[in-house]
Amino acid sequence: MEQQAAVHRPKLCVLTPTPLLMVEIEPGDDDEYPQGADLHLHPGGQGLWIARMAISLGAEVTVCGPFGGEVGAVLAQMLAEENLTVRAVPYNAGNGAYVHDRRGGDRETLAHMVPPQLTRHELDDLYGTVLVEALESDVLVLAGAEPERVLPPTFFSRLVRDVRSVDKPIVADLSGEAAKRAASEGPTVLKMSHEELRAAGLTTGESVGELQAAGRRLVEQGVEAMLISRAGEPTLLVTAESSRLLVGPVVTPLDHRGAGDSMTAGVAVALGRGAGLAEAARLGAAAGALNVTRRGLGTGRREQIERFAGRIGIEDVVDVEDDDDGEAAADTDAGPGTEG
Repeated sequence: MEQQAAVHRPKLCVLTPTPLLMVEIEPGDDDEYPQGADLHLHPGGQGLWIARMAISLGAEVTVCGPFGGEVGAVLAQMLAEENLTVRAVPYNAGNGAYVHDRRGGDRETLAHMVPPQLTRHELDDLYGTVLVEALESDVLVLAGAEPERVLPPTFFSRLVRDVRSVDKPIVADLSGEAAKRAASEGPTVLKMSHEELRAAGLTTGESVGELQAAGRRLVEQGVEAMLISRAGEPTLLVTAESSRLLVGPVVTPLDHRGAGDSMTAGVAVALGRGAGLAEAARLGAAAGALNVTRRGLGTGRREQIERFAGRIGIEDVVDVEDDDDGEAAADTDAGPGTEG
């Protein structure tokens, strides 16, 4: 009984503004039909990839998003079969979809049905749905929209403000104006890539020092922790107290897509379990690293990810200094630091 009581299954609410249907064309394996192909259907979009990884890590996950049209009906059924709870808001225009051809080895987009902007009433319904669900969850996860015009940036800032008013943890994985608006209201964790920071005009460089400086500016605005992914380089964790790099074993990727979403899921699940920021970042880094070794986005095995997290070291970053050219520079210590 004591062991069962110690294990907490966190409940996550994931805002999924643009659930998508992914149609994947893979090479066929019938020699009699050289032009044949295998077709696979998957639910996709940032929010759903985050949700799938969170399920793999043992969380109870509710996704809140707009579902409508033929594609929306298919998506809702597929998600129900993946043990996700769906809080669907009617979407008169219908969901978007991709058709990808992978017979040549790479992923080639053959068609993209773009979801339109939500109407005023659909936005109101979605906001109320997410807010009520978030207040009954351990962690709220905010995923961005594709394209961004589906949701106005103020939608995210309002949600962060209202949910943080009752001290609920919020993990936001956003870019562009949505990230800026959310940052101003103080989410627990804001995850952005170094490319997203540059595209948003929050930094002009990609060095550790320049990214550290950008992260600190956002922390000064109210973000509790900035998690800055750097493609194949160690992720940077910036808080008011410290800046640290998450350093782990090098892995050979099969598909680099989905690493950031898996990282977000790992962080959210760990926070929902009651972990500190450093421990949460470690689990996120492990989930992201192992996901790129697989062909399925937002997939992984909990036991492997949690063991791999033990291989993630944390290195302290020395305070930002200006070099002779006036650019930000930073150094790291010689070895892994300790979790704080």
